[in-house]
Amino acid sequence: MVESRGLPFQEMRGLGWDINTGYSSNRGDLFPIGSFGHTGFTGTSFWIDPTSQTFVIFLSNRVHPDGRGDVTSLRGRVASIVAAAIRRPPLPELWPAPPTIWREPERPRVRESPETATVLNGIDVLRRDGFRLLEGRRVGLITNHTGRARDGTSTIDLLARAPNVTLVALFSPEHGLRGQADEPVGDTVDEKTGLPVYSLYGPRRRPTAEMLRGLDTLVFDIQDIGARFYTYITTMGYALEEAAARGIRFIVLDRPNPINGQDVEGPVADPEALSFTAYHSIPIRHGMTIGELALLFNAERRIGADLHVVKMEGWRREYWFDQTGQEWVNPSPNMRSLTAATLYPGIALLETTNVSVGRGTDRPFEVFGAPWMDGRRVAEALNRRGIPGVRFVPIRFTPRASTFAGEECGGVAIVITERAAVRPVRLGIEIAVVLRRLYPETWRIEAFGRLLAHRRTLELLNSGADAETIERAWQAELERFRQIRRRYLLY
Repeated sequence: MVESRGLPFQEMRGLGWDINTGYSSNRGDLFPIGSFGHTGFTGTSFWIDPTSQTFVIFLSNRVHPDGRGDVTSLRGRVASIVAAAIRRPPLPELWPAPPTIWREPERPRVRESPETATVLNGIDVLRRDGFRLLEGRRVGLITNHTGRARDGTSTIDLLARAPNVTLVALFSPEHGLRGQADEPVGDTVDEKTGLPVYSLYGPRRRPTAEMLRGLDTLVFDIQDIGARFYTYITTMGYALEEAAARGIRFIVLDRPNPINGQDVEGPVADPEALSFTAYHSIPIRHGMTIGELALLFNAERRIGADLHVVKMEGWRREYWFDQTGQEWVNPSPNMRSLTAATLYPGIALLETTNVSVGRGTDRPFEVFGAPWMDGRRVAEALNRRGIPGVRFVPIRFTPRASTFAGEECGGVAIVITERAAVRPVRLGIEIAVVLRRLYPETWRIEAFGRLLAHRRTLELLNSGADAETIERAWQAELERFRQIRRRYLLY
């Protein structure tokens, strides 16, 4: 029944079964020839792969409500995701297998709590304690839409109503007070409180003497994402410096590192490469909370601010954000899920090059591609690497904005199969190595170093080194950072 019956133009069918025809989109990109299936008029389908003993059943009603629905692309994507999760697609031996000479020692498995914890952020603790730390103070608040208590009340509203606390001014980081802008923003006035809102992501990226006049305290309450080049931590560092210079107390209301506070990964930024996307010489994935980073910056950079951190309660270093019992609020317009945040420290490295990282799509930082990229070829190369915790599915997508807006791109979707095993920075390097080898004349590798901020890594990548060699090159400085980091851990 499933023996191939040749048809014109190399199409293949069995007796009643579709094997490889123009109607085989529900096979996806990864199930091999020899698997088979069928579709139904309302969009239903199933596909069977005897070699992996897998079947994919897709139920839909595309004809409701107007008969114009189309699930063709969706069926194929579902099949590709299933195939990526359960089997490794074949690849010609032209691609070198991973070296077996060196292996990093196995990391201890992160314990994932089976239950959701009740984590109180710094603002929740400050509120519970009656705002005593701010009593009698004239306060400037650096915040955005992520500054909110566990019950959803904004930190702005809480401080504006707090007894014996005078909220004088607001300061906004990149993306503005509401977290919706993808370009520099200007100063405004908060409609609800009537307070001035000074932008720290416009012509000025530091609070000026005029902005700080009349304040004796700056409070910082913004959700970070756990990556060095996410600019909220630079905004905090600049404000910490300006507060120290004027004798203004600086208070950080601590929040979770959403991608856990244990894993530390990636090259430590070169001192000469420091910038707005690399405030201090820390690795790309630092494994610290925003409050711990403030302590590190204040001491290691000898800022000397009158710094206080209001600690969280109930948070453990191994927690991911979905274990805190808190609602996810997009910290920036394209950081739309914990999955995106998990992949961001590695995938974002690509966006300074001629590659789309999914901005302008529904899955930013979960896909990457370009008009010149063959997604199937790249996915096969990456899957053959056996990278822990992820699989790769070839796709096509058209960004609505940002890089390659309006252009159809070949590319790859990243499927996380085991979150605890994912090392996003290593993943980003693996992708860079593949792009360097497959597209040496097309991929603009020179721009890859901007967020990397590490000259030696870029040199090795340019020389054709593999990911293992590149990762080994930064281990000594990463270990030195781990020793420094321990001094400032609060949990």
